[in-house]
Amino acid sequence: MSLNGKTAIVTGSNSGIGLGIARELARAGADVVLNSYTDRDEDHALARDLGAEFGVSARYVAADLSKGDAARGLVEEVGRCDILVNNAGIQHVAPIDEFPVEKWDAILAIMLSSAFHTTAVALPMMRKAGWGRVVNLASAHGLTASPYKSAYVAAKHGMVGMTKVVALETARDPITANAICPGYVLTPLVEAQIPDTMEKYGMGRDEVIEKVMLERQPSKEFATVEQIGGTAVFLCSDAAAQITGTTLSVDGGWTAL
Repeated sequence: MSLNGKTAIVTGSNSGIGLGIARELARAGADVVLNSYTDRDEDHALARDLGAEFGVSARYVAADLSKGDAARGLVEEVGRCDILVNNAGIQHVAPIDEFPVEKWDAILAIMLSSAFHTTAVALPMMRKAGWGRVVNLASAHGLTASPYKSAYVAAKHGMVGMTKVVALETARDPITANAICPGYVLTPLVEAQIPDTMEKYGMGRDEVIEKVMLERQPSKEFATVEQIGGTAVFLCSDAAAQITGTTLSVDGGWTAL
């Protein structure tokens, strides 16, 4: 699958799943725009290195996606968006009656409202170009729930719903909108949590992964960022041109339970 000549904006992409998706899109030939809220030399170096590795144009654009104007400004600054990947996210865990209001507001803003804002600006660009793909990173938690994650679950369920609306509004255009719903993915952040979890439960690495971290993931294996990236590339392919308004689970069987 060649995405030569396409420009992809991937929010929250200077690490983890977002960076994995950006890498696979670049591998397929797309020019990529990395994003996060920081504006460090290493962020821009990451984009330069990515572009050099795959022979594509790559740049980094800082934007605080908790602010609607900044989310819209990200797409406006790039000026072209053939592929929009809404991936940015944060997490906070607490019972609803103890959940900090500011954390609720931040999670909904970054993980749901920002996708509304970026999509609103990107769709006219896609229509003008005559082609477009919206790929939203939801989660197994966009289809099911866990306790103590009210804001995250609400945002991811909202992302799934908004994906369906975008698909219906673009059904007669050569544009698709879909949501990828990963289970647990082995990112650097998750990898860093393993030693502390081992200590907390007094278990070895393999045991704590199987019995604690992947308790709800029947495969007992983490998904990889490369697998999520490959799924995004597939959704951008011609083979997926009639796949729109749906969710694609990459969760080792979690949502089959």
